[in-house]
Order: sequence, then C-alpha cells, then structure tokens
Amino acid sequence: MTGDFAAVDLGASSGRVMLGRVEADGLSLREVSRFSYRPTVRDGALRWDAALLRRSVVDGLRGLDVRSIGIDSWAVDYGLLDAHGELLADPVCYRDSRTDGMVDRVRVPAAELYGITGIQLLPINTLYQLMADPLAQKASTLLLIPDLVAYWLTGEIGAEHTNASTTQLLDVHTGQWATDLMSRLGVPVGLFPPIRQPGSVIGGNVVAVGSHDTASAVYAVPATTDRFAYISCGTWSLVGVELDRPVLTADSLAANFTNEAGIGGTIRYLRNVMGLWLLEECLRIWGLDRNPLLQAAGSLPRRAVIDVNAPEFLPPGDMPARITTACRQTGQPVPEQPAEIIRCILDSLAAAYRDTLLDAQRLSGKEIDVVHIVGGGSRNALLCQLTADACGLPVLAGPVEATALGNVLVQAGVTDPRRLVAATQEIHRYEPGQPKVKS
Repeated sequence: MTGDFAAVDLGASSGRVMLGRVEADGLSLREVSRFSYRPTVRDGALRWDAALLRRSVVDGLRGLDVRSIGIDSWAVDYGLLDAHGELLADPVCYRDSRTDGMVDRVRVPAAELYGITGIQLLPINTLYQLMADPLAQKASTLLLIPDLVAYWLTGEIGAEHTNASTTQLLDVHTGQWATDLMSRLGVPVGLFPPIRQPGSVIGGNVVAVGSHDTASAVYAVPATTDRFAYISCGTWSLVGVELDRPVLTADSLAANFTNEAGIGGTIRYLRNVMGLWLLEECLRIWGLDRNPLLQAAGSLPRRAVIDVNAPEFLPPGDMPARITTACRQTGQPVPEQPAEIIRCILDSLAAAYRDTLLDAQRLSGKEIDVVHIVGGGSRNALLCQLTADACGLPVLAGPVEATALGNVLVQAGVTDPRRLVAATQEIHRYEPGQPKVKS
C-alpha cells in the first residue's frame, strides 16, 4: 500500500509524530511534532503525566491526512482503568524503586517461569510492577502504554502481541496470556485484554504495529542475509539476534536472555543492555553539549570499563559520580574530566555489546557476519567504531529512525521491508581496526 502514514513513536523521555511516505521504490520520513514528558515524583512514585502524553499525541496528529496511524512505545509500563474506562492513577515509570527485591518474591521457580514466558528476569518487568502495585486488585483493565494511547484514540481495548510479550505474563508457546501462571502469582487474570497482531485494524484508521519500539526497529533493520545481529540503541540498548523459535535452556536463563515476540512470528532473542541513558544523564548533570565531548573522547585511550547493567545506574541521579565510584571500587583508573567519563561509558557499552553477542551466538547456535546498529546510537560514530573493534565484525549503522520506519512499514503492509530500507536509507559502515572516528 502506498501513501502517507503517521507513526506515533514514544520514547522513554520524549515522543514524536512522524509522517512516513511509502511508494513503490521510495520510503521517507519527516517529523511533524516532538514533545517531552519526563517522569516526575508525584503521589509517592515516579510517574508519567498521562494527560500531557495524551494531549501531546492528539495535538501532534491534528490536521494530518493519512491512510492510517500506528503507535509504538517503550515496554513494560502500563495504565490501570476502572470499570468506567478511566485511569485510576498516572502510570508509574519502570525506573521507580517499588520493584526493588520483587524478583526474589515470585513463588514460581525461575526455571519454570522462564520456560513458560521466555522472558529474562528484570525487576522492571510488568509482572514485578503489578506485584508492587496496590491498585492492581482494584482495576478492571490493564493497558500497556501504546495500547493505552490507542484506547484514547479509538475507545477500543486490546493488547498488541510484541509488547505483551515483554510483560513476563504471556505464554511464549501459544502467544496468549499465561492465565494459569497469573493465577498462581495472584495477578488478576481479568485485567488483561485480548491479544491483537501487528497489521490488524484497532479502530477507525488506527492500525496495530509492532508496538514495542524494538520490534518495530528490528523490522526495519536493513539486513540482506539472516546472519546478522542487531543493536537497537537508544535510552536502552537491545542487543541480540532474530530467531524462528525461542531458546529456553537453563544456560539461556542463566545468561539472562529474553525471547520477545517479533513481527511475522519471529523471536527477538536479546539481552537488555543499559544504553545511552548513562550518557544522557551525565550530559544533563553537567549541562554540556554532546558533540565537543564526543570529539574529545575520541582522542583518548581506553582506560576503564564498568558494568553498565549494574543496578546503581538504573535510576536518575548523579551519573558521573556513580561512574567514578564504580571505577574506584574496581581498582581502575578513575576518570575525572567529562570527556574521560564519556570514553569510559562508550568503551563499556561496546564491551557489553561484544559479550552479549558472543553469548547470543553460543546459546542460539546462530552465526553472525555483521552487526546492525539502529536508532539514535547509530549517529554516534565513536560508539559504532568501538563496537566494530570490540566485536571484530563490521558494523552497519542506520537508519536512525528505524522504529518509526518499522511502524510505517507494518501499516503499509510492505512485503520486503528490509530491502526497501536498505535501498532508501542512509547507512554507514565501520570496519574493525579503522582509525577512531570523532563524532
């Protein structure tokens, strides 16, 4: 289907409405609206402003003449509706501390939980949020963020498959809610609406897409063979491979890999790696511009590497101090200047990407020849080069707007989306051992 399509792309701190045009041999995007909605502490929790989010989306779509609208967002967070379809409270952000210790309180053995859902054990998962949510027993319906936005636009209730798979409450074998598991865990089964598939019409001109932003991003990876890995790099980095079936072994559980639903019946076999959140928080604390610091970092040697997935890096706060403390505690040279801290972050991310992809190949048996970095991180030339060096593989960086492109491609029903992306979008290649690029 050719024509114009609107992609509502909601990140974990800001959102956009993008207008995509699909033609027989053309694919383009332009930004129509951009808005911010950082979570704030209200009513005892770190919460999203639902009214602001709703108003921003509606305003961004106003006046657009499009064939359809698709909505994607970050995963795991949700809104709870009462019997009249009204929000009981603003949704709580996954970075809130309410889930601390919840993983250890689950009464189902980890191996059994993993065998049913295939999802890595992360305290941010919807399962653990519900266990810590006093409103869960009072609500009538749970809607993940993109399904909540779709409900605001159409009045229709449902749960899109790719995002539902991240909750740790969906059966990875059947693609339906794991109701027996919910009952054992004390999670109200009636909260969860029917599953809908990408490409189905929700209501009016709103179409279900890969509503988990990573699902849409992976759909737009410009791969020419199946021997590829992907890094969807934004606030988080989602690092993995695409498979035909889940990997549910004890070793996979121990390595904390997840089996999330992809578009078209695929499995996104991946591990969450803390992404550019560390960099963005440092820039926020310093009040400095990104580009001069990246240029300075590119001329520095590698000196220290931290565990970017350590829990102290998850919440907002003084990220530079946390990074220097981590280096000091592990007996490494302590970065003092902003450029040194930036270099530490990027070296640490590249090392985490390498380790994750080595594990992904070992656990899945899938071999890879190239790494695709998509999303905002694909613009960071230094990170891309460090990743190529660390992995010993070429890195193809781009498209930057992979999530919005994937969103549009599902709406348009394009039969060979990756070929179209590869032919129309700007991609940069980084070979291992090239001179460091200054971003």
